[in-house]
Amino acid sequence: MYRNAKNVSYYMVGKGALGQLGDILRPLRAAQPQDPAIFFIDHYFNSTGLLSRLPVEGRDMVVYVDVSNEPTTAGVDECTADVKGFLNGRTPCALLAFGGGSTMDTCKCVGNLLNNPGKAEDYQGWELVKNPAPYKIAVPTLSGTGSETSRTGIVCNEAKNIKLGMNSDFSMFDQVLLDPDLTASVPRNQYFYTGIDTWMHCFESISGSYRNVVVDALAAKAMDLCKTVFLSEDMMGDKNREIMMIASFIGGMAAGFVGTVHPLSAGLSMVLHMPHGIANCYSLSVQEDIYPDEYRDFMNMIERQGIDLPRGICADLSEAQYTALYEASIVHEKPLTNRLGPNYRDILTKENVIGRFRRM
Repeated sequence: MYRNAKNVSYYMVGKGALGQLGDILRPLRAAQPQDPAIFFIDHYFNSTGLLSRLPVEGRDMVVYVDVSNEPTTAGVDECTADVKGFLNGRTPCALLAFGGGSTMDTCKCVGNLLNNPGKAEDYQGWELVKNPAPYKIAVPTLSGTGSETSRTGIVCNEAKNIKLGMNSDFSMFDQVLLDPDLTASVPRNQYFYTGIDTWMHCFESISGSYRNVVVDALAAKAMDLCKTVFLSEDMMGDKNREIMMIASFIGGMAAGFVGTVHPLSAGLSMVLHMPHGIANCYSLSVQEDIYPDEYRDFMNMIERQGIDLPRGICADLSEAQYTALYEASIVHEKPLTNRLGPNYRDILTKENVIGRFRRM
């Protein structure tokens, strides 16, 4: 069976593009003149003056998303309840997300729950969302997660110790605005940790068994752009920040099934509450046997850009924590099968996986 693939309907790219957001929002407001827009904004921007640059009106709601930790099912449910209370039966003319993957994923997941009954955990999986979300606009202020163009909203279910997305066409944004000026103030390490996610999920996809020619082509191009950025002298120069935004945009469209990097990364996020980007870096740093070429390239990129990746993050964990790390990683059957085949548990035994975490 072939899947009828969907992509983002509209996109705008370029320095200063944020200034045209009002023009994008205007027809949506005109179609629903009594209804508000809901702005989901990374809490980092609460004191930066960004809000004054946005076309926020008095009827709108601004939600500052705390991205100290990754989105959880409980947090998404709470945010949804707040938004529904504000709407009081109205339908938002648009949902807008300003931030990195956590902010965009929160917007996606809340959007799904506005028009579908139940809780966030009810929609963790594939094709479980039945009704379309309100119109959604993504304005990334970090590059690399690909959330702006992917069909999933990632959320951590702490009760079940699993990190899993709402995988649905209804999770996708309808409009993306890419303004590289918005990434100029990102701390250098964070810029790398987040940006390298594009390269990682693309090489995992292209080296797996669940493939198609379009995803392969998009992944290959995104990987080339990432190498241009991370093997350059200045990954955060004006030109490279724009290239990185394009790599993330393309990489999100190429985000099929990942491999073994993301499952171990998910374990770190669930048990140690580690942000996704740096968790990926630690995960690949102990997978030189599974991805030898990519491991070598990764270590070269880290050295060239002078990125910090301190060792010993799992040095003082209890056996119960190691077991939780293993269980939160090995549960991801599809990506692990994608890379290692149906007998992946014969390779990634409990001893093998815990040994990798100990080496971090």
